[in-house]
Amino acid sequence: MKLKKINIRDPFVVFEGGRYYMYGTRAAGFGRKTGGFDVYVSDNLEDWSEPIPCFDSEKHLLNRDVNWAPEVHEYKGAYYMFATFTKANGLRGTFVLKSESLLGPFLPHGKGALTPEDWEALDGTLYISKENKPYLVFCHEHTQIKDGTVCSIELSDDLSESVGEPAVLFSGSSPYYIKKKHFGSHYITDGPFMYRTSAGELIMIWSTFINHKYAQCLAKSDNGEIDGNFIHLPPLITNDGGHGMIFNGKNSLMLTYHTPNISGREHPAFKKISDTGDKIVIE
Repeated sequence: MKLKKINIRDPFVVFEGGRYYMYGTRAAGFGRKTGGFDVYVSDNLEDWSEPIPCFDSEKHLLNRDVNWAPEVHEYKGAYYMFATFTKANGLRGTFVLKSESLLGPFLPHGKGALTPEDWEALDGTLYISKENKPYLVFCHEHTQIKDGTVCSIELSDDLSESVGEPAVLFSGSSPYYIKKKHFGSHYITDGPFMYRTSAGELIMIWSTFINHKYAQCLAKSDNGEIDGNFIHLPPLITNDGGHGMIFNGKNSLMLTYHTPNISGREHPAFKKISDTGDKIVIE
């Protein structure tokens, strides 16, 4: 099937063995009670397989409400999917699933959400530090705290649980380009993804709304690690596209994201990007 026919949010691409494997949120009903996730396979980023089911959330009692933002990372010889589901207490959280294959099936790994039990949280992504410590980077939702934040928490070596306490990296109101609103207004954070540049800088792409349009934003750690202060750089996309990630393709570094941010019309988009050492730029 052609790329323009694929209706998913939050695309995530793994390039392995000369093929692209794309995951995402089934867009029907804004990703609510969709029963799980699919993977699409391609040789060229334009022509894709039909959706191949790779996780059944109904079977594993995770179809209470949202099935959001699956992303897959290879780690110590297996594949781990981080995705957002609604917990038994009615709050959202990031869970981890595991498979021996990019095609799945993925199965629950660990005993529950990696994010704090009493938090409304979403969009967890895996980050491995220079010291090879695994971290989950995720968002504490504006729906609970109004000024949404991007946070990190250390994970156990087998990724099955979080250890220690979450740390706030920055808030949705902190970028210089965000218009300050009246007291009590909401500031959205979602879709963080970590990338280390060719010069060793640690950057994060994440999304929010700028002038009422979905945007793909960029920040950089001032010490090259997850515990640094994140400096906000000019946004990458401000015309209704976001929740992106970065991957190495056959011939170039790529950014994928969904656009438009309108339920029922979302589709993955791809742009070539350049790694300048201190940041990334869209070509």
